[in-house]
Amino acid sequence: MTPRALLDRRLRSHRLTAPAATVTDAARHMLAVQSQDLLAGRWALGARTRGAPALSRVDAAFARGDLVRAWTMRGTLHIIPARDLAWVLSVTSGRQRQQAAGRHRDLGVDERMLSTASRVLRPVLRDGGCTRAEAFALLEGADIDPRGQRGIHLLFALTIAGEICQGPIEPVARGIAREQRFVLVEDWIRESDAPADPLAELFVRYIDGHGPAGVADFAWWSGLTLGSARETAERARDRVTELEDGLFAALTAPRRSPKAADAFALPAFDEYYISYADRTTVCAPEHLAAVGPGKNGMVRPTLIDRGRVVGTWAHADATRHEPPELFGDGHDPAAAASALARFADFVAA
Repeated sequence: MTPRALLDRRLRSHRLTAPAATVTDAARHMLAVQSQDLLAGRWALGARTRGAPALSRVDAAFARGDLVRAWTMRGTLHIIPARDLAWVLSVTSGRQRQQAAGRHRDLGVDERMLSTASRVLRPVLRDGGCTRAEAFALLEGADIDPRGQRGIHLLFALTIAGEICQGPIEPVARGIAREQRFVLVEDWIRESDAPADPLAELFVRYIDGHGPAGVADFAWWSGLTLGSARETAERARDRVTELEDGLFAALTAPRRSPKAADAFALPAFDEYYISYADRTTVCAPEHLAAVGPGKNGMVRPTLIDRGRVVGTWAHADATRHEPPELFGDGHDPAAAASALARFADFVAA
C-alpha cells in the first residue's frame, strides 16, 4: 500500500471523506473518540457528519441517552455510544485499574472509600444526576477530601466499575456548555450490547474506524498490553483484512463522498492523529512537537490537507476568525479557511 493509498483509506475509515449521516452514526462507527476536552470531542463527531452539523445536535444525542462520556481506556475520557460502554469496559477496566493502582494508594482511594462515595452519591445521581462540583461537595459532606485529584479519581474508579457515566450536557445561559452531569449507568443506559467475543469486537471496531492500522497501534489506543493486542488480532482475523506490512483494514470501507473536502480542521486530541503508536504517517517528524503531546499532555487542534497535518489552530481563534499556524508554504489558504468556518458554524448553530 502506497503512502497516498494509506492516507486515502484512513480518511474514509475516520469518516472524514465519507461522513456519516448523523452524529450518532459517526459515534457508532468510531466507537470511542477522545474527549478530555468536551468541546473537542463533540466537534470530532461533527467533523465526521455530513452536511452542516450543529453542536446542539450532539448535545441532543447526549440528552437522549444515545451518547455518554466515560474513562473507556488509558485512563482517558472518551465519547462512546451508550450501548457500547459496558462491553468496552469489560475489556479495558482491569488494565485501567492496574495502571491507576499506585496513584490510588497514594490518595487513599480504597474499597472502603469507594463504597462510601457510592453510597453518598447514588441518591442524587438517581435524581437527575450532578455536576463534578456537586459531587465533590457531597464527598466533602461525607468527610472525603476531594482535593489533590482524590475526587476525580473516585469518579474515575466508579466509572470503570460500571456504576456511573457522564450523561446530559449541563446547560448554560450564555456561551458554550462545557460540563456534563454524572448519572447512574443502571438508570441512564436503556440498552447494552453484548458481543460474543468483546476482545475481538474491540479490535474489529478499532480497525473499522481507524484502519489501516497495526497491532502496536491498537495496543496504544486500547491501553492493552502488546501481548493482549496480538491475541486480540488473532481472534479477530476472520473479521478484518490483513494487508502487507502488518496492517489491518476493514472488510468493507466507507465510500468517499463526491462532495468530500480535502482540508479539515480537526479538534484537540483528534483520533485521526492521536490514536496510533506511530503518528509520522500523518504528520512530518519535524512537526510532531508542535502538535503534541507536550509536557503538559496537550495535543493541539490540527489542520489536515489531503491526509497530512499542515498546521495547527485553536478552538477560540476559529470563532474569532484568527488565522491558523501553517507549517510552511504551498497550502491552500482558502481551503483552510473553509475548514475553520465549518467549525465556527458548528458552534454558532
